[in-house]
Amino acid sequence: MLTIAALRWGQPYASMETDELLHFATGEPVARISRTNGGLVQRDLRKAPQARQALRAIPIDDLIARVAKAGELYLHGTLPIGDGMQSPDDFVRAQSATTGLPERLARSNMQKNGFVLTEMRRILSALTRELDLNVLTAGHGVERGVPISYQAQSPVLGAVLPSNSPGVHTLWLPVVPLQLGLMLKPGSQEPWTPYRIAEAFFAAGIPREAIGIYPGGHDVGGAILAGCSRSLMFGGQAAVDQHRGNPRVQVHGPGFSKILIGDDVVDRWESFLDVLVESVVANGGRSCINASGIWASRHTRAIAAAIAARLAAVTPLPPEHPEALLAAFTVPGAAEAMGKAIDADAAQPGVTDMSAAHRGGSRHVTVGRAHYLLPTVLHCDSPEPPAAQREYMFPFVSVVRCDQAKMPDAIGPTLVCTVLSSDEAFRRQLLDSVNVDRLNFGPVATTALNWLQPHEGNLVEFLFRPRAFQQAAVAV
Repeated sequence: MLTIAALRWGQPYASMETDELLHFATGEPVARISRTNGGLVQRDLRKAPQARQALRAIPIDDLIARVAKAGELYLHGTLPIGDGMQSPDDFVRAQSATTGLPERLARSNMQKNGFVLTEMRRILSALTRELDLNVLTAGHGVERGVPISYQAQSPVLGAVLPSNSPGVHTLWLPVVPLQLGLMLKPGSQEPWTPYRIAEAFFAAGIPREAIGIYPGGHDVGGAILAGCSRSLMFGGQAAVDQHRGNPRVQVHGPGFSKILIGDDVVDRWESFLDVLVESVVANGGRSCINASGIWASRHTRAIAAAIAARLAAVTPLPPEHPEALLAAFTVPGAAEAMGKAIDADAAQPGVTDMSAAHRGGSRHVTVGRAHYLLPTVLHCDSPEPPAAQREYMFPFVSVVRCDQAKMPDAIGPTLVCTVLSSDEAFRRQLLDSVNVDRLNFGPVATTALNWLQPHEGNLVEFLFRPRAFQQAAVAV
């Protein structure tokens, strides 16, 4: 069993208290990890400026090259993990063991993170709109003959990370080449990605003092959010509501992503069935970019029935199985509670569980110690039932009947919206809708991201503030 220490600005720290990471299927311990506390985070925040100083001593161009090298090491290298070493295959098995994620999905998410690391130059060019990155180091410069200035709002980015989908780590990877440090609280079941990326950074020449990893409880996350001037947080709707309007915290919560089928194409909805199913089931349905709603003005019951029939083939398989798609729930009682909540929604007037006929029993199933929820498709006769605005961490979708004219206002907050329509007026409504973050026109799965575009806000704009700057021609 591995023993994993916290990293206090790159230096291993073995705490008195530890937590065990257990295999979701066997219950056997996989690793013992140090448990830090909020007081330790508060003390170490005093050294946060040193993280930025260490990175500013290295030109951004060199940092980008080192990050690209780190990407190759992350994907292909054998790297330290606690008191052991870890190959890519070891990493995938460990991540699957403690998160319940099938190994094929762990590998897929690994590729996403590796792509962002190795393509960092292109990604930063896109996020900064081809800004001369040396301006960020100097704090000022000239663009098209106009003085410009950018001020870093924090020496480090704090991040309270999740366990549900390792692909979300792509969001904080550009921070180090922007010459800002990282203070990370890893997810309780998924410390593997932050640690492996940190070790890949160190092996590629990134200063150890630029990165801290602090496993622990809620007090650790609270201390990071309170002490860092800029932080990312991943959580549920309660976390979104708690930090709404706080400029210091960028919260990534439920996506409520949707596909809208326009009246001009809905009569041939069958031609889009592959896109609909892919949007629901990709990555095991665990992402905020998975479609949790499919809206149309007619044929909705037939659409729901067809999706339910397709998803009925998705059943629990061993995590190492090459076709495994469903992830196990590792938090005790979570699967049962979600299943009961869905049953309550499905019992409301105007809601039908279209998957019930395919299941032949409960959607909550157990395989040994592992708990799963079988894919579920609900049909809503209107946007009124609560089921029309639900999202869960497994393949779940509500197919909602709604007049096209009402959709832009009725859909509510939507992280990714795919619009299947050539109706220019309808498209214009969605372009203008403040409910929608990412927008796709045409048969694009909600899960198909372009990594050269911002996701839930531009990280560079979150970390750096543009300001006026003038410099006299004559030296003082």
